[in-house]
Amino acid sequence: MTRLILASQSPARTKLLTDAGIRHEILVSDVDEDAVQARYGVTDPHDTALLLARAKAEAVASLPEADGALVIGCDSVFEFDGEAHGKPYTAEVAKERMLRMSGSKGVLHTGHWLVDCRDTEDTDDTDESGTAGSGATLGHVTSAEVHFMEMSVAEIDAYIATGEPLQCAGSFTIDGYGGAFIRKVDGDPHAVVGLSISTLRGLLGQAQVGITELWTTGAADPALLRAE
Repeated sequence: MTRLILASQSPARTKLLTDAGIRHEILVSDVDEDAVQARYGVTDPHDTALLLARAKAEAVASLPEADGALVIGCDSVFEFDGEAHGKPYTAEVAKERMLRMSGSKGVLHTGHWLVDCRDTEDTDDTDESGTAGSGATLGHVTSAEVHFMEMSVAEIDAYIATGEPLQCAGSFTIDGYGGAFIRKVDGDPHAVVGLSISTLRGLLGQAQVGITELWTTGAADPALLRAE
């Protein structure tokens, strides 16, 4: 059985995989994002997203628990007015950003990095299925332009009071309370949540793994979604 490890503690990312019926495990990296950026001096939002995704994936791939698995790391960075916005962490920073974002638009970059930790020799104990690994370590950034509606100060204060935007790149989500303030998305909406399923499929394909190998019976039932 092919194993996929998500190198993230993000509930939104694991929900995306679960709803798509993709079997996965979770192992969280201890990467210091600020230290990684300082070390490489990367400031471009697109490149920062890929750099941090790679750091997280490689940190988890180095753990004994990752032996025989494929590891996917992700990181999102919001680009607004040429600036890179990560998580705001404080209400003050979130409010300042959201006041500027109101009625405007920005680009959410989500970096993906895949590491194939399976043995590259085709032996019976290569993994549970006996399939040799590709040795792949590769990445891709998927970006989407996010258009915001006008937001009143009262709405921004109420949103921040929920706590939701404080731990989100760009100070917003599309799959929670923040969805009320997003007018449209040009690009892959999954990338705005934090993990593009189609990008994952492409990376797995380059590692010679079909995404259907990871399918379970746990995907969200379209009939139930329509009923809701």
